[in-house]
Amino acid sequence: MVVAEVPKLASTTEYFFKMGVEGKRFRPTILLLMATALNVPMDVDSLSRDLRTRQQCIAEITEMYHVASLLHDDVLDDADTRRAIGSLNFVMGNKQAVLAGDFLLSRACVALASLNNTEVVSLMATTLEQLVTGETMQITTSSDECCRMEYYMQKTYYKTGSLISNSCQSTALLAGHTAQVSMLAFDYGKNLGLAFQLIDDVLDFTGTSATLGKGSLSDIPHGIITAPILHAMEEFPQLHTLVDRGFDDPVNVEIALDYLGKSRGIQRTRELARKHASLASVAIDFLPESDDEKVQRSRRALVELTHRVITRTK
Repeated sequence: MVVAEVPKLASTTEYFFKMGVEGKRFRPTILLLMATALNVPMDVDSLSRDLRTRQQCIAEITEMYHVASLLHDDVLDDADTRRAIGSLNFVMGNKQAVLAGDFLLSRACVALASLNNTEVVSLMATTLEQLVTGETMQITTSSDECCRMEYYMQKTYYKTGSLISNSCQSTALLAGHTAQVSMLAFDYGKNLGLAFQLIDDVLDFTGTSATLGKGSLSDIPHGIITAPILHAMEEFPQLHTLVDRGFDDPVNVEIALDYLGKSRGIQRTRELARKHASLASVAIDFLPESDDEKVQRSRRALVELTHRVITRTK
């Protein structure tokens, strides 16, 4: 699906799809499990295969969206590593990285149109809008906005949760499920995505470059205030002054980290992640009952994923 006619474009587009640097494939795994968890018995095998193919297409589109956003983010952040190798912009330059991201999005749009489902097309198009909105919120935030937890959670949903939630809902819609079941799929994706990002924010402070495959402590030096610092700010209002002052000076970063170490910021962020993981698990519990062993196994796996998200170390 990411094959390109021009060799240079092909090599850049496939950069993060090659074996060894393909990432965790977290999102496609969720969507394929969700497809089985929402399995609709069909009398004709060919219809069942066609539905599975269409749902798999959503998983592929989602991964292309995700990788395209990584390529663009690395350009915006001037990153030099990604998935334990040189970022595409670092290796081949910003122009090639941007064009590779654009190409992935265009291929995803072609695949999306082939599904011939207006509601799904609208949902996935909205996801792109929200991804851009979230990134814009991050780079244009005022000092007042970046100190508000509500603003952070909204931005986090747009940047991380919307892709998983809308893709899960699209998977349910393709199977012809009711609005209620589709919303349960949406709720699972939304809360799992939020839990994932909250733990990501914790790992930015507690992880290392070796385990994360990218530079640790990458947010606060760029002035990006995440949940651990926001929670610490409630205990130490002095952090507001540091945020207003900015973090261009490494001394300010060190002072902020000192306050974070004295606070329950990391612990409270983990607790918030556990809350959202629990809400994701509840959404699976409320899906219509099924005696199908494959359905039950997939639902157990989706619940297991909520535990893995909050206990991961990379």
